[in-house]
Amino acid sequence: MLLLFGIKKSKKKPDERRPFGYGRELYFWSFIVSLLMFSIGGCISFYDGIIQIRHPQSKEDQNWNYIVLGIAFIFTLISLFASLRKFNNDRGEVPFWESIRESKDPSVFTVLLGEIGDVAGLIIAFLGVFLGHWLKNPRYDGIASMAIGLVLIGISLLLVRESRSLLMGETPSRKTLRKIITITESGPSIVRVKKHFSIYLAPEEIVLQLIASFRKELTTEEITDSIKRVSGRIRKEFPRVKQIFIEPM
Repeated sequence: MLLLFGIKKSKKKPDERRPFGYGRELYFWSFIVSLLMFSIGGCISFYDGIIQIRHPQSKEDQNWNYIVLGIAFIFTLISLFASLRKFNNDRGEVPFWESIRESKDPSVFTVLLGEIGDVAGLIIAFLGVFLGHWLKNPRYDGIASMAIGLVLIGISLLLVRESRSLLMGETPSRKTLRKIITITESGPSIVRVKKHFSIYLAPEEIVLQLIASFRKELTTEEITDSIKRVSGRIRKEFPRVKQIFIEPM
């Protein structure tokens, strides 16, 4: 729900208060989700496991535990396969973990990694319930709870790192920037791109600034026309580049 709220807020149109838009709302709320998964999901589960080990409570009838775990496992697998299909379509031939690191859309990898953690947690929970019932030792349930907490903490730390990086600001890949510079320098007006600055404001929105050296004989009007042509070519090749600022030097 928080991610959906962040997606909705990020699509709000720019205004006087936020002239570059609200795209980073998604990065902020994905960071909050990561922290909640760490604190509420991981830490509380780990603490609950400690309580169960210290004060074990045996239950004779475990049928409802198996029923709940089975239903949860089925629905989580369905959701996981849907997220995985979407993620695989987006990443193409890029390796899984590299795609996670390079992805600029936290709504995709946060849900995917969260569901992977859910599936792993359900398997661990089943083993804890089964071993505790089979060996007549309820402490296995507590051990399973602690293991689930560690899994969730590990995933949440990864998500916190990725979300923080996006919130602080990431640039497009070097390959993309090289292509942009090539396009800019391929025209007859611009001699060389001396500096470039870029940042993701949202998964589908990049702000780009280029400081370029123009031919000295060009007039102000010719420089302005050249900037418009180059900006148009960059936007056509890279639709994510929504705002382009080219400064003559």
